[in-house]
Formats: sequence, C-alpha cells, structure tokens
Amino acid sequence: MVRKFIFGAGFLAATLMLFNSMAMAQAVRGTVMLVQADGKKAPVADAVVESYRTDIDSGMAPPTKTNKKGEFVLALPAGRKYTLTISGPGIAPAIARNIIAGMDNVDVTVYPGDGRKFTEAEARSSVKQGEDLKPKNEEELKKAQAEYEAKVKEVSEKNEKAKKANEIINLALKEGNDAYNAKNYQLAITKYSEGIAADPDYVGSAPIMLNNRGTALSALAVDEYNKSVKNPDVNEKVAGLGRVKKDFADSAASYKQSLTVIKNASAADIADPKAVETNKIGAYHGAMETFRLAVKTEQVDPAVIEAAKVIIPEYVSIETDAAKKSQASLSLADMYRVTGDSASAIAEYKKILATKPDDLDAMAGAGLSLINVGYEKDDKAQLQEGADLLQKYATLAPEGHKFKQDAAALIETLKTEKNIAPQKTPKKKTN
Repeated sequence: MVRKFIFGAGFLAATLMLFNSMAMAQAVRGTVMLVQADGKKAPVADAVVESYRTDIDSGMAPPTKTNKKGEFVLALPAGRKYTLTISGPGIAPAIARNIIAGMDNVDVTVYPGDGRKFTEAEARSSVKQGEDLKPKNEEELKKAQAEYEAKVKEVSEKNEKAKKANEIINLALKEGNDAYNAKNYQLAITKYSEGIAADPDYVGSAPIMLNNRGTALSALAVDEYNKSVKNPDVNEKVAGLGRVKKDFADSAASYKQSLTVIKNASAADIADPKAVETNKIGAYHGAMETFRLAVKTEQVDPAVIEAAKVIIPEYVSIETDAAKKSQASLSLADMYRVTGDSASAIAEYKKILATKPDDLDAMAGAGLSLINVGYEKDDKAQLQEGADLLQKYATLAPEGHKFKQDAAALIETLKTEKNIAPQKTPKKKTN
C-alpha cells in the first residue's frame, strides 16, 4: 500500500525558517592565553567562554569551553553583537567586546587570579562604560600574579606536607605495632605519638593512632602496677603507683581525643565511613577497658573520672547490650568510690538501683559509700541505710562474691561500735 503525505503551506514555511536560521549561524573562533610569571603566554584549557547579546539588553548563547590548546568555537547568529566573558581556575576573569558571527582569531589574554567569573550584570555594564574589566596597570598585574603564585605555592606545600605526613604515619604505625606485639609498650607509645603528631586532626589516621596509644598506655599501666605492688621499698612503690595513675589518665585522654577527632571531621574528610565507625566503636570499648582496669587496680586519677563523665554517657547511648550499659554506669560509680568521693558514688549507685534494685555490685558499692559518709559525719541515718543495703547484698550475693566478706565484717562492726543492726532481708525462694 502506497501512503500519500500532503503538507500544508504552514509546514513548508516553518521548514524554510528552520533552514534559514541554521544557515545564518556562523562560527566564532578564538584562543585564551595566560600571561605567566616570565611574561610568556600559555594556552588555558577548560576556560569557560560565555556570550551575552549586547545589541539589545538581554539574551545569551550557550557557553563553551577551551580545549587543551586554549581554543574555543562558538556558533552565533549573524547580524547580532555579543560580548564574551572568560573565566577559569587560577585566572582572573576577562572580557572581549564587539563580537559578531564569523569572527576568527578572537584572541583573549588573561592573567593569574582567583578563578572568579563576571556576572551578566558586570559584563553588560562594562560594555556601556567601554571598560575591559582586567588589570589596568602594571601594579595590578603584579598583584594578581603574586596572588596566583602564592596560591600555587600554598597548594604545593600542602601536597608535600601531606606526602611526608603519610610516610611518617605509615612507618610509625608499623613500628608502633611491632613494639606493642613485643610488649615494649613505652616504645609503642612513642611511635604512635609520632604518627599522631604528623597529622593530629586527620580522621583517616589520627583515631587509629590514638586508639592504639590508649591501648599501649593501659597495658603499660598494668605492667607497672604488677611491679609496684610487689616492691618492698615504700617510696618506690608509691612512685610506681603514681605512674600507673598517670598512664591510665593518659590512656583515657587518648581515647577521648580519638572521639573528638571523629566528631569534628567534615563529610569531605571521611573517605571511608565504615572505617571511621569502626574506630569510634574501638575508642569507646578501649576507654571502657581502661576505666575497668583503673577501678580494679584502684589507681584512679581525677583526670580519668573527667574523661569518663564525657565518654560513658555517649557509650551508654549507643550500646544495645543492657549488661554492658549497666557495667559502664557502674564503672563511673566505682571510680568515685575508689577516689573517696562517696557522695558522687552514692548518687551514681542509686541511679543503677532505681532501674535494677537487685544489682549486687551497686548494692555493695552504695552500702560501703553510705557507711563511709555516715562515719565521717556521724550520721546514723546514713549508717542505717548503708547497713540495710549491705545486709541485703550479703543475703543475696553468692559465696565468694567480691565484697561479701567485707560486708559481713562491716555489719558486725556497726553492731558493736554504733549499735546499728540492719533490717533483715529474706532470701529469695528458689524452685
């Protein structure tokens, strides 16, 4: 079957108009050249060339970019007048006026600058004022060149610094790990510190180094503690335990700094979100272990408590395991007790007992702290409350629990010295 197509006069006229408008478009060719520090010119690649119609007050053609040789081509309708603006990284914006279709060799000279580009309003204003919007004298040219060179130098120095920092960090990490595995904790701490100093705020490396240093400091503290408690020389023993406290404090500070670096990192700095999250969890867990060991050895520096007051609430807010949450809260209360801050210890223990009334560790800790305050202030009400808690603890705690013997002895002392007898707590029935 043969199809017949009949076109009206309107279609023919529209077709002719289309071909006529295409025929009227002509190319404008040119180059963009940069004046360098030595006065020589070099082609500018990827410079943006925009064209604004200036025979009337509005209209613009699609923009284009220069190639590697600095060349550009624009297709502009004939019979219309345009102004070109040129911009790009590292150059000052420039302008070329009185451009019409078909022009060749539109050579535009640009100078070093900040990469800014002219707005349409600035371009049209320059046409009316007959200005070229480029450095007008030698002084301005020198200033623009100096700014350009300063930026190039700054970028170069930053790249070189980053390269050296990476070399230092990689070497420090390897040597630190080797020393830690060899149980040379002091050397490990030194090497990790070198890696931290190379780029202390970089989220890609600093948290790893800080976490590792925290672990090494904690291990060093345990080693020093084990040596010191066996030392027969009292002065040396006291000095050694002082070093233990400091090492635990430095360990806690290292983990805290790790978390701070992670919190302060911008999205642009985080190349691997999973690695950052792993380092954050590692910092929390490492800090919890340092707090546990400081309590166990009873070598708690006030700086450890200050770090714990920040870290523990954050850890509790993200931890999903109820037992771990409870243990973290207990650590803070225990640290207060160990340092003799009984009032703060009682407040923290009671927070735990409010949600877990049969928590044995919290009962024992609160009871001991209440009795301590009761003796200091000769407060029978607090002594009675402490005795009641210790009695409840002693009744519920299994044989061999860490405070059971102490609790029983303290209850007998209260009976004889203060005439305070605890209220009896019935044992739980077992099926």
